[in-house]
Amino acid sequence: MRRVISVLLENEAGALSRVAGLFSARGYNIEGLSVAPTDDEQVSRMTIVTRGDEQIIEQIIKQLRKLIEVIKVTDLTEGAHIEREMVLLKVQAETGEDRAEIKRIADIYRSRIIDVTDSSYTLEVTGDGQKVQSLLQLFEPARVVEVVRTGTTAIGRGARGM
Repeated sequence: MRRVISVLLENEAGALSRVAGLFSARGYNIEGLSVAPTDDEQVSRMTIVTRGDEQIIEQIIKQLRKLIEVIKVTDLTEGAHIEREMVLLKVQAETGEDRAEIKRIADIYRSRIIDVTDSSYTLEVTGDGQKVQSLLQLFEPARVVEVVRTGTTAIGRGARGM
């Protein structure tokens, strides 16, 4: 089962490495990882997407809580939450017809064209994983020049913070 785990941890050298090492040492896979400082520069928020049954997820959370740098661990999939991913997508746009089609698709998906060259457009797409995957499937693999994905970021719904 897919799980989204949010971790608050001290923003110091080696903290990310210790979290990744915890997963690696136990043979767990990280499908997505996003980390950045919070409004407090001493604290970072890490969003980890992984898969596992209840027992594996429980073990991961217990092991994360044992790490010295970890302040708090929350399994966001247990409650209402919002997920987003950002993608930069570079596609071939050599003809007027190609350019018009890409503009239509960008409008439908509420994405932005952020770079234009003689032969390509670069789109910025933000949304949940299904929206992003749906957009990527619209383009033939031969037309896609490059794809860069941020991975999932997530936050719980409602007024309470982590």
